[in-house]
Amino acid sequence: MTETHTTADIHQEKVFETHIVGCLTSEQGYIERDCAAHYSVAYALDTELLFRFLKTTQPEAWQTLEDHYSAQAEAEVLKRLEKALKDNPTHVVLRDGIKLVPNIHFTLCYFNPASNLNPDLNRLYEANLLSVMRQVTYSAKNKNAIDISTFVNGIPVATLEVKNLLTGQNVKHAEKQYRKDRSPGGEPLLTFKRGAIVHFALDQDNVSMTTRLMNGKTRFLPFNRGRDGGAGNPDVPGENRVAYLYKNLPDGKAVFSRDVLLDLIGRFIHLERDGGKEVLIFPRFQQFDAVRKLLADAKLKGAGQNYLIQHSAGSGKSNTIAWTAHQIINLHDESDQPLFDTAIIVTDRLVLDRQLQNTIGGFAQTDGVVKKIDGTSRDLKEAIVGGARIIITTIQKFGTEHLAAISGQAGRNFAVIIDEAHSSQSGKAAQAMTDALTRNATSSDDIEDMVLAFQKARGPQKNISFLAFTATPRNVTLERFGRIESDAKPHPFHLYSMRQAIEEGFILDVLQNYMTYKAYYQLEKTIEDDPAFIGRKAQGRVARYASLHPTAIDQKVEVIVEHFRRHIAKELGGQAKAMIVSQSREHALRYWQQLTRYIEDKGYTDLKALVAFSGDLNVDGNVWTEAIANGFAETELPKKFDTDEYQVLVVAEKYQTGFDQPKLVAMYVDKKLAGLQAVQTLARLNRTRAGKTRTFVLDFQNTMEEIKEAFAPFFETTALEERTDLNQIYDLEQRISNTTYIHKDEVERFADQFFKGDLTTQDRLALEGTVRLAVERFNLDEDEAQKEEFRQLLKSFQRFYAFVAQVVSLNDAWLEKLYAYTSWLSRLLPSRDVPADITITDDMLNLSAFKLQKGEEGSASLSPGETSELQPITEFGANPYTEEEEMSLSEIIDSFNERHGTQFSREDFLRFERVTREIMDEEMTEMVRNNPADVVYNAFSQAFFQGMVKMFQQDNEMRNIVMTDKDAREQATRHFFNRAQRQAKTG
Repeated sequence: MTETHTTADIHQEKVFETHIVGCLTSEQGYIERDCAAHYSVAYALDTELLFRFLKTTQPEAWQTLEDHYSAQAEAEVLKRLEKALKDNPTHVVLRDGIKLVPNIHFTLCYFNPASNLNPDLNRLYEANLLSVMRQVTYSAKNKNAIDISTFVNGIPVATLEVKNLLTGQNVKHAEKQYRKDRSPGGEPLLTFKRGAIVHFALDQDNVSMTTRLMNGKTRFLPFNRGRDGGAGNPDVPGENRVAYLYKNLPDGKAVFSRDVLLDLIGRFIHLERDGGKEVLIFPRFQQFDAVRKLLADAKLKGAGQNYLIQHSAGSGKSNTIAWTAHQIINLHDESDQPLFDTAIIVTDRLVLDRQLQNTIGGFAQTDGVVKKIDGTSRDLKEAIVGGARIIITTIQKFGTEHLAAISGQAGRNFAVIIDEAHSSQSGKAAQAMTDALTRNATSSDDIEDMVLAFQKARGPQKNISFLAFTATPRNVTLERFGRIESDAKPHPFHLYSMRQAIEEGFILDVLQNYMTYKAYYQLEKTIEDDPAFIGRKAQGRVARYASLHPTAIDQKVEVIVEHFRRHIAKELGGQAKAMIVSQSREHALRYWQQLTRYIEDKGYTDLKALVAFSGDLNVDGNVWTEAIANGFAETELPKKFDTDEYQVLVVAEKYQTGFDQPKLVAMYVDKKLAGLQAVQTLARLNRTRAGKTRTFVLDFQNTMEEIKEAFAPFFETTALEERTDLNQIYDLEQRISNTTYIHKDEVERFADQFFKGDLTTQDRLALEGTVRLAVERFNLDEDEAQKEEFRQLLKSFQRFYAFVAQVVSLNDAWLEKLYAYTSWLSRLLPSRDVPADITITDDMLNLSAFKLQKGEEGSASLSPGETSELQPITEFGANPYTEEEEMSLSEIIDSFNERHGTQFSREDFLRFERVTREIMDEEMTEMVRNNPADVVYNAFSQAFFQGMVKMFQQDNEMRNIVMTDKDAREQATRHFFNRAQRQAKTG
């Protein structure tokens, strides 16, 4: 070795080496080989072991070789093997073998067969020769020696540099040794693709690995299991923490065991080509661990299981999905029967994730295995009916007539792999997917049997296993796909937490440098008491006017550009990039326009911006598209942004999720970010890159505390405070059935017709006529608050039933009938009157003052244990009070009663909730979510006041207080506005 140690230090290190090699030979079946006697420096092979393997496993082919080449037989094999290793990566050569004239094929490695139907394949698999050498003197130029090298049939697979913590050296010293003293130039063992597949650096506690040695530029990735939710490895009684490399443990076989190592070579390692770049992908521990454990569980339990894989954003989810898909279609059960006929990978992105497509397609070792459904739903139908092995599609394609026509698939098993699983998986498109994969012709004419068959189709299906992948599971996701553990709560099947990824340095902590700005607006009306400014719609326009005003955007643009030039531009050797997150398409365009104007005015030739938004946009009489603004097609944007020509990207929704650009160093946020959206948006910054050690966020809309609260549930393992009470479905059903609008006999009459199927136009008219009886009763009711509550009740029932029916087999025909009936009723109920649009202009309103003031600055990072649990689902509509809100409400009630001598209770004041529900429609919710409080409070206050007056028409005491006591009214309004803000962010 080139490093200088004392005799004691060398002895200490060799003790660890000896222990590793001893475990490999005694427990994993390795043969220990002597480097001096058996290693060929020129070929980087153990040639004697190679020939022993070929002669033993393929005697007929070897005999043909000797008959043709005589004494040159071994030399010809080495020549062909050397050529193969020069032209192809080592793992490909091990998979494909070599061929020689005359038609002699040598297999260089036998992989574990998918089934036990052919005993010869199992015998050959066991005949693989795994070997290990210590102190491998690999170079003809110097005496450098690598601590440990492992071989498969004489061909090098891995090298290990081992350090002993007792000598004061650790895994980082091993990495440094690879970078400094293990130059790959002219060294076959260390040459990328040609030599050993992977290089490990390790001490007794930690492991890292790389597949490409590049001297000082070598990048090592963590290869640890994780410890207590963070980086590192757990304790192993009586062993080193890295024992999982060489020793079978209760929770899994060793990485270097025959089964795992050959599985990695045969089914995981992959050469990824992107343009002129090549990257040899060796899975990180959590990736292959998740895949192998998932497959083992499926093999044991069969189809019909749920799996939730919570892996941090930026952790290589696309690769993990690809490995899972390709391997699960070849999985056999204990009876050697194929478990799954087809793997279907679905996403809810309308534009199918190209990265995911390319990754999965690139892993295919056989042409035609993967069907990418870029076209119509007809293509999807043909793929399913035609028995395609792997299908990649969007979830939306299942909700079409073509898929509704599919039947007879219930006898086939499907592994449905969900990319970015969240609440949409309990929606209609997800149900349509299940229907298509399970639908069979009904054999009963009894209406109750038909209804129960519909309901059963919503629940767990014995022929479908759901494999849901996400970094940020919501409560719905946990309940739908999680596994119930000893605490009686659902948990992820496999976890690689955000905290572990950050602590390992695999992703960056995007909250490390956080700065907030607060905007102060002063608006003046040109015409006092203008009726155009009365009402919720007008106030929303006022808020939008303020946020789009050139003065407001100009000041923000100046802050952004100067911050970028001062703090960001120098990062990554001048290649750093930034993203501006805006609240709407028009905001994005105007930001881009004023950003471009400011850059030109300042003469900043080193700065150029792009903009991303969907569809057409009419602004100031001109029609804009993303392509028109940027000057090239939308599909070109990711590549263009990657060049040195552009530094800033302004976005509105697009590229806030699923966008992978490691050069992003800064994000400028001018949009309210609700919990999950905050995590997904800011995660665009977390990708690592050589030289990228920190990120910056400058936020005009959110506080540091709000962002920390958003990240807390997803920092470690995501957990539920308690399981959802599914019996709430009966509470909702009873509340609906007890209203004056619903008559049970009409629901039954509707169901009798609806569930017979094959509805004619006349049938549909009759069904609509039945439902309109309830609509008429609804229209006759003059209590608008009660009618709005009924609307919300129907919405809650629809969403909650869709969820409950997926989680459990209900076996309750009445609920299914009511669900079908209320689906029609919801569509036929009259919509609320929407005031005409009001356009706010400079003639009507003046932004008399606008000021940006720097707020908080520092770290918003979370600490270990600084997490929060998700709340259970509460009727998909109710939003429980927080402790702070309860205290605030108590203070309001006490104040009211003290000032007016009244005895109002909590229940009296919760009537204000109905007012809030009524005014918080989609428009008001978006306005509250996307604007500063001081901009939208006036709009909320006016709408809330009108709602209070209407609500308390029959309550003189409360109405008089509301009308006359301005302070009390303001106190209540402020309380419910704060609560509405929280609901807007989390709902």
